[in-house]
Amino acid sequence: MLRTQLYADPHNLFLHDLILQSCQTHAGRPAIVDPSTNRRLAYAEYGELVERLARGLVAAGVQPGQVVAIFLPNSWEFCISYHAITLAGAIPTLLNPTYRDREVRYQLENSGAVLLISDGAILEGINLGGLPNLGRVFYTRQPASGAEPFSNLLNPSTAALPLPFADSQATLAALPYSSGTTGLPKGVMLSHYNLVANVYQLLGPNSVHISSTDRVLCFLPLYHIYGLNVALNPALLLGATLVLMPRFNVAHLMTLLVEESVTMMPIVPPAMNAMCLAAEAGQFPKNHSLHWVKSGAAPLAPDLPRRFTALTDVLVCQGYGMTEASPVTHVGYLDPRLYRPDSIGHPLAHTDCKVIGSAPDVTTSATDLPEAATGDPGELVMHGPQFMLGYWKEPEATASVLRDGWYWSGDIVTRDTEGFYRVVDRRKEMIKYKGFPVAPAEVEAVLLEHPAVRECGVVGRSDSASGEIPVAFVALRDGFSTGQKLEEELCSFVADRLTHYKQPRQVVFVDSVPKTASGKILRRELRQNFR
Repeated sequence: MLRTQLYADPHNLFLHDLILQSCQTHAGRPAIVDPSTNRRLAYAEYGELVERLARGLVAAGVQPGQVVAIFLPNSWEFCISYHAITLAGAIPTLLNPTYRDREVRYQLENSGAVLLISDGAILEGINLGGLPNLGRVFYTRQPASGAEPFSNLLNPSTAALPLPFADSQATLAALPYSSGTTGLPKGVMLSHYNLVANVYQLLGPNSVHISSTDRVLCFLPLYHIYGLNVALNPALLLGATLVLMPRFNVAHLMTLLVEESVTMMPIVPPAMNAMCLAAEAGQFPKNHSLHWVKSGAAPLAPDLPRRFTALTDVLVCQGYGMTEASPVTHVGYLDPRLYRPDSIGHPLAHTDCKVIGSAPDVTTSATDLPEAATGDPGELVMHGPQFMLGYWKEPEATASVLRDGWYWSGDIVTRDTEGFYRVVDRRKEMIKYKGFPVAPAEVEAVLLEHPAVRECGVVGRSDSASGEIPVAFVALRDGFSTGQKLEEELCSFVADRLTHYKQPRQVVFVDSVPKTASGKILRRELRQNFR
């Protein structure tokens, strides 16, 4: 076992305290580069803004334990808001900035957010009326009706910052929303201990190669746990520089690689594929400083990292995880002796793993089940300090994946004789479109609102550019006819109500949707149409 130690002891540590300590230690170094506003924050300024904003939130009436929502793209305002919210004793819930009205209202209402930090451009078309807990809304750059300037929260204030009301293992540091293995999005309760432990696992001996001298480019959305706790938090804790992009754009990325002397970058497979295409077109810069990239959020086709490295001379380290694990459980190596870019690598320190070959009864503990033989597939079941406290207000959903402290991933893996893991399939229903999770049940619920739809089922179809694309199988009500016009109408119907990556890329009209006797959609039968 190569990984046995953490970077440091994560017990009794709060994430914002570690960030503020780093701001003192690295006061003169650049912390955040935000090209969207040409804003560059040194660590000293970053720490000052976090403390000022935290006092502003307290002065605005935010109480310890309350939820504050961030609905922003990658920006310096997002970064300081996240750390200020936890410093104020509140819980940040993070919203995808491409969400539509129903998605925003669902998360704000379900989380009980009392305050929202967003921007006028993002709030356009969003109805915030009637949300019982939401008291105040602040905009960062463009005004929005009924919202107050974000700058008001940064005004000098004498409001006292609260002391922790519980230890770091019980105090939530993030409430991102994930669809888990099935169903509609659920709040994932991640404590300070969870997040700090995972950062310390990543930074421990024989894990990822990142230091205070690195310049990390982040186009991954910070609302997603991958961007938040693999880019933002580790970079700032170490004293590295984080260069932000609000969204992935190949041409802009190529420019920033050189202008900002980027040395490391977390990515997703579709972005790697796009960079390969750019490199083949002669657009990848020769004078870059990029040493390696970490790929995650979706399976990596075995040939893609080899192709990428051959074209760019940049090494690829594949990792694996999920929101419920803060997010990383496995990661590969850059050491030539252990370089296996087609594998998700070995578990991080203090992460116990079992590969369960049979489908056990849900009441059976993982400790009592035999493991699959080496090389044989089985469900990956894990235990470690990075795993969530549970799903927000969802005890049954929590119990279905956390049993006796073990997390049942729903992913089917193999483990070879050298201990390297590879993901081969998954039992869970989630679709991964360009690394973004799409819950079939959420898309189905919207489609069923259309007057033409009698029943429907949504599954993922393999796609070389996107990983998977959502495909809807639709049975129509009497009086409606199949055709391209209705297919386009149904896709637009979803696109008007859910963020872009959730909309079906194809509609297949069927006489009926196959179901079990209890009414559960037989997705495996729908997928057989792709073979």
